[in-house]
Amino acid sequence: MAALKPLVLLRGRDRADGTIEAMRRLLPHALPALLLAATFLAPAPASAQAAKDKRSSTVRGGIPYATRADAMQFADEVAARRGLDPAWVRETIGNARQLPNLPRLMLPAASGTPKNWQVYRSRFIDPVRIAAGVRFWRDNAATLARAESTYGVPPEIIVGIIGVETIYGRNMGSFRVIDALATLAFDFPQAHPRAAERQAFFRGELESFLSIESRTAENPMLPLGSYAGAMGMPQFMPSSIAKYAVDFDGDGRIDLVRNPADVIGSVASYFKGYGWQPGMPPVFPVGFDESRLKKAVLLAPDIVPTFSVDAFVAGGAMLQGEALRHQGLLALIELQNGYDTPSYVAGTRNFYVITRYNWSSYYAMSVIDLGREVRAAMEQ
Repeated sequence: MAALKPLVLLRGRDRADGTIEAMRRLLPHALPALLLAATFLAPAPASAQAAKDKRSSTVRGGIPYATRADAMQFADEVAARRGLDPAWVRETIGNARQLPNLPRLMLPAASGTPKNWQVYRSRFIDPVRIAAGVRFWRDNAATLARAESTYGVPPEIIVGIIGVETIYGRNMGSFRVIDALATLAFDFPQAHPRAAERQAFFRGELESFLSIESRTAENPMLPLGSYAGAMGMPQFMPSSIAKYAVDFDGDGRIDLVRNPADVIGSVASYFKGYGWQPGMPPVFPVGFDESRLKKAVLLAPDIVPTFSVDAFVAGGAMLQGEALRHQGLLALIELQNGYDTPSYVAGTRNFYVITRYNWSSYYAMSVIDLGREVRAAMEQ
């Protein structure tokens, strides 16, 4: 058997993973355990690491979860399910701290608050992000081209994602991942309309994180990320790191914090995993024939592509050019503009794939528009 490449875990704001394709070929049944055994960070230089450790050890929250019977029961269940050391799992979860202000961040906007696409868009499409995107694209042009050749995902979509998520690594989060995931796993706000579903999701992410951390010699209190537990330049959740992160530069490890090649390849891998179709535009312009418009019917499936071109047009939508030759299904995407007239586009399967990164049509359009703006700036 060929030697396996070393898998390394990144700490604090550094993160890496394993070589997915090689391990899938060599050990298909052992892949999940071995992959998770090495998913986060290569150590930073000693002085930088000391600073990270000091910053990471600052506890934002209050009560440790060691005092919670439900958390300790979950720890025992994870240990049994994953074959982990029960004492280690209990200690790790027990040392996590509740973040008292975090649950409210998960609640949707108050009922009656109108969404506003133009305001939302302005948060992400601005001169700072566009200029940073141009630099990122130029610095990584060959890698972006290779990712498109390998996975079929165009550079502007990858550049758009990384720019919206972290401004190309400038803001990767400063919350201890263990605290964020534990808080959302055990104290998710019950006022949320999908509280049970979302809490189960975060419990799964906490379990994935524990499985990853258990196979390293590093301190599980150190990794930093967003308030939802997402990590690195592309803000991958633990389960996404395991499923989609790739060693795109072939150096034997996956680093989603400091290595743009791995970040680019991993984002492209993520989209391919969710069914990205090469060459298919994510959206088309759309107008309406008001005399026969059945807008409620067209909007009913929300962002899920449901209508053939013929059915879409029969419902009163007006398409032109390439859109009329589209062979796949379409969705009518409505973007509200506060109290002004909404904006609309026709979304394809690839638009839906972008929403698998973040379940929001507003987010997906921001990714598309930022990528377009960066490409336009590149061509000036």
